[in-house]
Amino acid sequence: MQEESFAQFAGVCRLVWNLALEQRRHHWRNYQARTGDNLNYVTQARELTALRREVDFVRAVSQTCEQYALKALDDAYRRFFKGLGGYPQPKKKGVNDAFTFNGREIVVERLNRRWGRVRLPKIGWVRFRMTRNLSGKITEATVRLTPLGWQISIGCKDCDVQDFAKDGTVGIDRGVAVPLMLSDGASYTMPEMLAVLDRKARKAQRILARRKRGSNRHALARRRVVALKAKAARIRKHWAHETTTAICRNYGTVVIERLRTRDMTKSASGTMENPGKNVAQKRGLNRAILNVGWHQIETMLFYKAHQVVKVDPRFTSQTCSCCGAVDSRSRKNQASFVCTTCGFHANADHNAALNILHKGNTPVVEPSARMALKRELSGKPEILGL
Repeated sequence: MQEESFAQFAGVCRLVWNLALEQRRHHWRNYQARTGDNLNYVTQARELTALRREVDFVRAVSQTCEQYALKALDDAYRRFFKGLGGYPQPKKKGVNDAFTFNGREIVVERLNRRWGRVRLPKIGWVRFRMTRNLSGKITEATVRLTPLGWQISIGCKDCDVQDFAKDGTVGIDRGVAVPLMLSDGASYTMPEMLAVLDRKARKAQRILARRKRGSNRHALARRRVVALKAKAARIRKHWAHETTTAICRNYGTVVIERLRTRDMTKSASGTMENPGKNVAQKRGLNRAILNVGWHQIETMLFYKAHQVVKVDPRFTSQTCSCCGAVDSRSRKNQASFVCTTCGFHANADHNAALNILHKGNTPVVEPSARMALKRELSGKPEILGL
């Protein structure tokens, strides 16, 4: 019964988004170019009130959820005109289904160590897995459909959280064999459960390939593959949050390499006229890089660390952190580094992290959409984090 209510709320919010989007498109094509008038959230919120009086199934859903859909569309247009995102598109059923309540409307209670419940307007009490205690004032609650089921995210402000460090500097080398190596010698590896889920997903994918398209067994096998990949993504994101939080609580300034993950993970298959080389090997490397989540880690560091500095990645693995000599022969293998000039030896990833730390004095300025807005507002260079 509750799942039906969730689907109804998500469907109505999707309808409100699509109607408001079409109204803005129609207004732009027919009126705005001639009159200069513009539609905004306030105008469409008034029309939403009129729509609720006329349509019963729209009135059956919380008005706050529908207003949040209009606000999200208005924010999407603002981001588009600032060059921070693409043009808003119509929403499809089953793709990113979600709806949001205002924090003033909900009540959260803890039932025991593992479970809690939340009272949602026009839905009632909903039991959920409570992963942490809530502190501060609840601002909003978003319910979204994931491959693993419905999930609720509760946002708070003025929370009792441990402050991140503002002093100290650390260099971080991102890799595949060792996902994160710090210049202080600490290293972080991926959870072993990811390898288990990867094997299960490969097996499920082979089963899916043998199923007849359109059959119930094909749909069941497909849901199995999607659920396994979603669980792996959730574990990977949780690991990234824990790791970046631990780093930012110890160091205020983080120095990382400017890695273009999208370019590094491009396919090497080529074309019929110019076929690629070592395609299988490159495919495996791409999968390993994406499995670590380099870009996700970088994004989290940018909003958690006091300052993030990007440096040129060239020769960080071939340079001796002791004498500064550059020689590709010093990198004996993946794990060891022995300088051919001074004889310094160390773990290759640790040596690279030290070089990244030393390069922090000569950062690379790289324009990005996220930092372009910050530059416009504050006039600070892109290398500065928060």
